[in-house]
Amino acid sequence: MIKSVPVMRIPAPSAEKQRTLAAIDMGTNSLHMVVVRIDPTLPTFTIIAREKETVRLGDREVKTGNLKPEIMKGAIAAMQRFCEIATVLNAEQVVAVATSAVREAPNGKDFLKLLEKEVGVRVNLIPGQEEARRIYLGVLSGMDFNQEPHVIIDIGGGSTELILGDGQEPRSLSSTKVGAVRLTSEFVSTDPISSQEFKYLQAYIRGMMERPVEELQAHLKPGERPRLVGTSGTIETLAEIHARETLGTEPSVLTGYEMSLDDLRGIISRLRKMSEEERADVPGMSERRSEIIVAGALILQETMAMLGVESIAICERALREGTIVDWMLTHGLIEDRLRFQSSIRQRSTMKIARKYQVDLDSSERIAAFALSLFDQTRDRLHEWGLEERELLWTAAILHNCGVHVNHSSHHKHSYYLIRNSELLGYTETEIEIIANLARYHRKSAPKKKHDNYSNLPSKQERKLVSQLSALLRLAVALDRRSIGAIAQVKCEYDKQKQEVCLKLHPTDPGDECALELWSLEQKKEVFEQEYEVKLVVELIKTPMGVR
Repeated sequence: MIKSVPVMRIPAPSAEKQRTLAAIDMGTNSLHMVVVRIDPTLPTFTIIAREKETVRLGDREVKTGNLKPEIMKGAIAAMQRFCEIATVLNAEQVVAVATSAVREAPNGKDFLKLLEKEVGVRVNLIPGQEEARRIYLGVLSGMDFNQEPHVIIDIGGGSTELILGDGQEPRSLSSTKVGAVRLTSEFVSTDPISSQEFKYLQAYIRGMMERPVEELQAHLKPGERPRLVGTSGTIETLAEIHARETLGTEPSVLTGYEMSLDDLRGIISRLRKMSEEERADVPGMSERRSEIIVAGALILQETMAMLGVESIAICERALREGTIVDWMLTHGLIEDRLRFQSSIRQRSTMKIARKYQVDLDSSERIAAFALSLFDQTRDRLHEWGLEERELLWTAAILHNCGVHVNHSSHHKHSYYLIRNSELLGYTETEIEIIANLARYHRKSAPKKKHDNYSNLPSKQERKLVSQLSALLRLAVALDRRSIGAIAQVKCEYDKQKQEVCLKLHPTDPGDECALELWSLEQKKEVFEQEYEVKLVVELIKTPMGVR
């Protein structure tokens, strides 16, 4: 029987030289960049530069929800400046992510296309749960949990992430649409904030945070009392204000600094009575934070109260640093610490497969066939690499999940389920590619009139889906009876004849594999048209290893 072929990772470089990388987080309230020097021998990284630009991507047009032209222009200028700094510091790559503001804007993807054209950097949209996972990685890179449970809260401009973990795999990840910019824009019209608006805001936050808090608490073991860790701008600003008031100075390093819930309530009580102009003069208040600090602080206060914790510790590492760690993991630079995270994509895929009751025996055989065809045709029919190979593996495992909804048109149901599942470790674009690959494992080939295909970000992604879905079709045909009838497939390419010969080795030499051969005949047309070759199939009845 053919075994599942594991997804290959990019091997760690043999040279032990240090590497420089830049990571950019395009948040709702501001854009941040860190430039780090990675030491592959430890492995760890040192931050050599930090940059921030307050650009309110979350300040969108009221009627349409679109990003405003002047704000997009400001973001592009900031990104150009960041990239110039990264170049001066010899960064080998700039890894950029965008979160809720761009994710939710109807023109968000158009903005990212314009940004790539103007600046030359591709920005990956990441789903809320993936944002939470990367925040967790970032915090773990700067704090030791000692295998004790910790709750991480990250209050951004557009969303709040809650994470429960003990240094190993996160037990709970959530992203909720409550953020300092979002709530200020939607609910605060008075200055200072009126008692009526303050009370309404407080009640709204409790209502929105109730479910994620309950879900997190459901993953606590009896008797566990987790420590609370806070990250990002709102919480760091509150800690700086607290430090100025209690210590008379701002700590040189905020990580590890603690603040009690009672002290937080006292700060909020004072801030809510001030005008925006007065709040801007508060020692420790960062640039433009005075506009949104009351809503952000209230999110923290109410969540702490709901969690039943009395204090919070600060960590200065979050999404940007987590993106660095994720890059190190996917490039094979971390083997021991955080080792579990390197297989997050595979584990997340399997979790979804089990959720939708996928026949894993068959799917793993099909995935193995797909990867085998990919490897044997690479540098002959296509030039895709290891990252695309992994997308093909995930699509092959999940291609039939739509049967869970209905067998009729299940390929379309598969697209929907994958597109709306919590596939961790993947960007929005990668999830869209995986869903499209599954969508085209049968029936129609990709067509421009199909919205799911035409809406892919670029011609390159559409080419990827067209070429790899053609391979997936053949892989599905090779397991037509779902019994493992084909043990192995050999692929031979005759460039002169423009012909590909598939030599099939049956598991049982006496099996004629008639249904598999018939299925290949039905599915080969898409493959032939895509690669401009003729496909010939040959059943080899001689047992493998016998000449």
